[in-house]
Amino acid sequence: MKDGEYMFKRILAGILSAILITGTAGVIVGCSDKGTDKPQTEQKSIDFKTADKVQDGAILQAFCWDFNTIKESMSDIAAAGFTAVQTSPINECLVGEDGGMELFGKGKWYYHYQPTDFKIGNYQLGTRDEFKAMCDEAEKYGVKVLVDVIANHTTPELDEVSEDLIEAGGGSLELLYHENGLEDLTDYGDRLECTTHKMGGLPDINTERPSFQKYFLDYLNDCIACGADGFRHDTAKHIGLPDDPKEDDGFKNNFWELATKKVDKADDMFIYGEVLQGNNDRLAEYIDEIGRTTSSTYGGKLRAALTGDNIDTAVVSDYWLGDADLSMVTWVESHDNYINDGTWYQLTNEQVILGWAIISARKDGTPLFFSRPYNCSMDNEWGMNRIGTQGDDMYKDKSVSAVNFFRTAMIGEEENLINPNFDSTALAVERGTKGMVIVNTCDELKVDFETNLADGTYVDRVDNKTEYVVKDGKITCETPVPEYSVVVLYNEGYTAYETMPQVGVADDTSFIFEGDSHKVKLTCANTSNATYSLNGAEPKPFKNGDEITVKPESGSDVAKLELRAVGAQNLKTYERVEFTHKNLYKIDEGTKVYFEKPDSDDWGDELYAYVYNDDDNENGMWPGEEMKKESDGRYSYTFDITWETPYIIFNDGDASDSVQYPEGQGLEVVADKTYKVEE
Repeated sequence: MKDGEYMFKRILAGILSAILITGTAGVIVGCSDKGTDKPQTEQKSIDFKTADKVQDGAILQAFCWDFNTIKESMSDIAAAGFTAVQTSPINECLVGEDGGMELFGKGKWYYHYQPTDFKIGNYQLGTRDEFKAMCDEAEKYGVKVLVDVIANHTTPELDEVSEDLIEAGGGSLELLYHENGLEDLTDYGDRLECTTHKMGGLPDINTERPSFQKYFLDYLNDCIACGADGFRHDTAKHIGLPDDPKEDDGFKNNFWELATKKVDKADDMFIYGEVLQGNNDRLAEYIDEIGRTTSSTYGGKLRAALTGDNIDTAVVSDYWLGDADLSMVTWVESHDNYINDGTWYQLTNEQVILGWAIISARKDGTPLFFSRPYNCSMDNEWGMNRIGTQGDDMYKDKSVSAVNFFRTAMIGEEENLINPNFDSTALAVERGTKGMVIVNTCDELKVDFETNLADGTYVDRVDNKTEYVVKDGKITCETPVPEYSVVVLYNEGYTAYETMPQVGVADDTSFIFEGDSHKVKLTCANTSNATYSLNGAEPKPFKNGDEITVKPESGSDVAKLELRAVGAQNLKTYERVEFTHKNLYKIDEGTKVYFEKPDSDDWGDELYAYVYNDDDNENGMWPGEEMKKESDGRYSYTFDITWETPYIIFNDGDASDSVQYPEGQGLEVVADKTYKVEE
């Protein structure tokens, strides 16, 4: 979430390399703990060796995936070596823009960060029953479930806040929020203002009120009863610590004690807070109080190192936490910086993977992998631009998977970071004498340098063929390490698995189409059992390269295509893609449109037209360009270039109290049309 400073089990040590797990299909395991309503579940056939504890493994941030998609993808998640999956916020939330389901456009990703009530289920991610079914599926694979939760604020649409939440907050909206909870936060150096004022336009809840605390604790415990194994607390820096200044309301700053120590199964929960580093962040104190926080500065330093091809040990070793305990969640990128600070187009997928190899191979911290939007690129931030579907397949990359399993095999081993041959464009992360991960950012790297690894021959677990020899404290290899690549070396604790099946659509697929239908080429590999289902219909078999026709159901502008495949040892994969029908059009240079200002004191006299399209083009930053006043109440705007499918928003440009039409997605442009605010 935006901060105003701008978000299986059972490690078997000593397993011989290349053992192939033969499976335990049909074994019933008890997973209904006292105090929960989990039924017994059937264990899957493959026991992927992820960590027993979240902190020892890796987390996949399933950004905007819905519960059913996560459930169907659980085999893929486990096969990629992730110990935990983190959901987007699952609370009831503002239904924005008529329930539109685009990440950005007609609908927005951030509406689930605008709570209307603290109960499980929302229109973007699914129902409570679907959440529970997802958790049950995760249990089968030994994958932990973390939930992104928000106690700090509600939606700014105050008339949408539920009566139950208002009652829990004291019986009125005024009491639900801090005394200055509707006033903007302007001074982050002032801890009282930081913890009691409105951040990013979001009203600040009085999290010290006992009745609210009980209500929120009931929500957390319901998540746990459904199967949650931990929480990420959004905007944690904006909830006071015990010794922070306090409003004179008679309450105590004790929220964190309750949220971390009084929840059910508190000792087993993995809990961390989003504390974006900056002015007066009190990071060390938040770590002491919550148990863990994010490490945002380290992520920024790492991204800069990757883009500059400089991963010198002096640059990447320091976590930038000062004297704080190293209990943290690390990332290459999070949804906050991907969306807010422009780094989405600075880091290639290859660079993200290189950074992931560094943070996952290291001893300290728990790495979180942000799932970028499906089909995104350096030219297209939002990719397919759909809420609910999986993100990009990068989380299944063979380098990502190899280093994830390396991480769990190295639990308890100390780390040593070295630049091979004193070359700062490459980094080797040694873990004791058992294993090493080599990261190379540019140019071929000759492997002939000193190491602490035990003597022996090691096979690269990424390509499963290149051999590295360690003898008398030196590692050598006849084959140089290619640029932008990762090498993963270890023998003890390694387990080989069958290759996962793959399904998808052709790389050049367009996810926006005109007309009644759309031709799509399907792909599959490592399987003879691939099927597709269109709009929930019965599955049909397909072969690699088959072409099918997709079309939305009657009354919808979206076609949903689900692809599944089964491979060796009953390994399963799943992919969901969606295609949006849109009216694509062109507006020529010189086109003119008009706007009639409402007869209301809310609108100023200077009006602006903000023009943009799905390719992230715009006619200048908000509020756009000033319109020409044709007569009293009538204004015009002339397009000075040709546009592909533009949208237009009319506004008065007032920085402090702007009004606009429409409120959400812009209007389609029609030449010479006069736009009026619809009542």
